[in-house]
Amino acid sequence: MKDLLLDDRPREKLSRHGAVALGDNELVALVLGHGSRRGGALALANELLAGAGGVHGLARWTCHDLVRIAGNGRARAAQSVAALELGRRTLTRPPGARVQFLFPRDAAEYLLPRFGSRREEQFGIMLLDQKHRLLRLAMLAMGTLDTVGVEPRDVYREAMLGGAAAIIAFHNHPSGDPTPSPDDVELTRRLEAAGVLMGIDLVDHVVLGDGRYCSFKETGVL
Repeated sequence: MKDLLLDDRPREKLSRHGAVALGDNELVALVLGHGSRRGGALALANELLAGAGGVHGLARWTCHDLVRIAGNGRARAAQSVAALELGRRTLTRPPGARVQFLFPRDAAEYLLPRFGSRREEQFGIMLLDQKHRLLRLAMLAMGTLDTVGVEPRDVYREAMLGGAAAIIAFHNHPSGDPTPSPDDVELTRRLEAAGVLMGIDLVDHVVLGDGRYCSFKETGVL
């Protein structure tokens, strides 16, 4: 970045015009701090973004993925992952707020920043009180790139232990496509039937993708 005019350097641009004036590569370069023997921080940032397919893809990368780029060591990989996680958390609500979920989109907007871009499939439930206010989240299973195993008994055991009157089930599709699979539909029907027996309402099952979601409530399955 020493080759750039002073006013074109990312740090100076940020100071003068704010972070919104910087490109994705300039923001990544600032997080990295400095380059490598092969080139400056901007060159390394460009290489990272190209490898990840853009900043959205970069949010899905782990430290292991980041260190595969030559010149990006473990310390800076951890630094990048931490910065991305902080950004993700700014999109979530304060933990002290009792969030109420009245519509499928409410749940989707709450869940997408947290789980929509995960690399492995994860299944969890939102434990709700009688007014559909969040008690807490419970993660029940983590699978491989395209599958996760969970049984209704595990779901409702957690719901009972947490004193939930209702639940919203959710899981992510690492492919980014939230279209439910036949197994997703079958699991949802089993969860609904078990909920009737247990006296705990299954409000919805939300499938999360990259910035998109599919609600079984909206599609009429529930």
